[in-house]
Amino acid sequence: MEYEPVIGLEVHVQLETRTKVFCGCLTDFGAEPNTQVCPVCLGFPGSLPVLNKTALEYSIKVGLALNCAIQGFTKFDRKHYYYPDLPKNIQISQYDLPIAKDGYLDIGVNGQTKRIGIRRAHLEEDAGKLIHRGNASLVDYNRTGQPLLEIVSEPDISAPEEAYEYLTDLKSVVEYLDVSDCDMEKGSLRCDANISVRPRGTKELGTKSEIKNLNSFKAVRDALQYEINRHLELKAAGEQIVQETRLWDEKETKTLSMRSKEEAKDYRYFPEPDLPPFTIDKSRIGEIRKTIPELPKEKMRRFMKDYGLTLYDARLLVISKNTSLYAEERLKAFPSKDKKPVANWLIGPMAQEANSRNKELADIPVSPAALNEIIGLVESGQISNLAAKTVLTEMIDSGKNAGTIVREKNLVQISDESALATEMEAVIKENPKVVGDFKAGKENSIMFLVGQVMKRTKGKANPKIVRDMLKRRLTDA
Repeated sequence: MEYEPVIGLEVHVQLETRTKVFCGCLTDFGAEPNTQVCPVCLGFPGSLPVLNKTALEYSIKVGLALNCAIQGFTKFDRKHYYYPDLPKNIQISQYDLPIAKDGYLDIGVNGQTKRIGIRRAHLEEDAGKLIHRGNASLVDYNRTGQPLLEIVSEPDISAPEEAYEYLTDLKSVVEYLDVSDCDMEKGSLRCDANISVRPRGTKELGTKSEIKNLNSFKAVRDALQYEINRHLELKAAGEQIVQETRLWDEKETKTLSMRSKEEAKDYRYFPEPDLPPFTIDKSRIGEIRKTIPELPKEKMRRFMKDYGLTLYDARLLVISKNTSLYAEERLKAFPSKDKKPVANWLIGPMAQEANSRNKELADIPVSPAALNEIIGLVESGQISNLAAKTVLTEMIDSGKNAGTIVREKNLVQISDESALATEMEAVIKENPKVVGDFKAGKENSIMFLVGQVMKRTKGKANPKIVRDMLKRRLTDA
């Protein structure tokens, strides 16, 4: 029997408000443990929560961006469970009346658009953080009570790669809204994954596993693939799949059983008695809708229309808000109507420089004018692409302009055939087998010879001229 995976994701987004969701404690990351707490977030008897208005409005903003219906009437509920980082033994969350519901997010899958349903987005308070040292566990309650928006997808995801694309696109949307930094290393964005398998073509869901401890999108993808394989192996062996919560072990690249999976009834939800229900005016929802900026998919389509970029290039350049702003400033400043050279540099050499320095593209200090200068030197034939990359690195490190670097490092491209002839003849003499391959009809072998001439000239030879010279020389010989 052929089985298909069914995947649903629960994404927790920590909203970037100045204070916590139900009290006035600060939310600064990295503060000394247990210094940003008070009787309200620690659940002392007699303390009363008060809803953070900004957290509510940020939640509505995300819901609108995800095409959700915003509830005109909503309330908070108590979710009961015990865990050491939950000081009240309850979590103020939302159950049957979430702020937003019935939305969707369109993702790209194999060149096609697939719509992933958003079941709900509800606001709740975050738990604390456990720090394990040897045989002991310490608790930092600074995070307790920070506003957390949980975005729950429908089980519309059919493969780990789709989950990866969904998370990437969802993160982009939230970042564009300026409601969270979505930094997974800080815990600002976290994901739990639910996975089951069922006979292909059927509608009934199988027994699911929930995977926790996923600290990157790659981990989500890898853990889901592991669980799919585990479920299929159990099915093949005729063994029963148990509904449970499992942890992802990054080092061992496998999931481990944690506890039996809870259902809604296990949490004994009931309305939060210390917070009244809320009515959200349609006029206020309309005002919040007006604050939503151009979102990634819209910007991607505009980049393709306005700058003639390919879908691939545009998608890479709008993946984050800062990258898109950085890219557009340079695309606009390029004097030619053909913006492809700028896109090539942004997603190629400049992205490589950013990665090697562990920075974002938007942090690379190359102005639009400086980038135009490098591209101009390449297109005019004054320097090679290889030399241009050297210029880029030196420009970032020293702050010097491209022309100065080219002169100081003597990087001017050699285009004079007479100056290249000696090097070419030496390469031909040193590589008789490759020469023979070319003459036998293996035309691509000429690129090895071009590379050798480039190596002998320390990257300064004009590769197009070298290639033309070699073809004439070997064809005539």
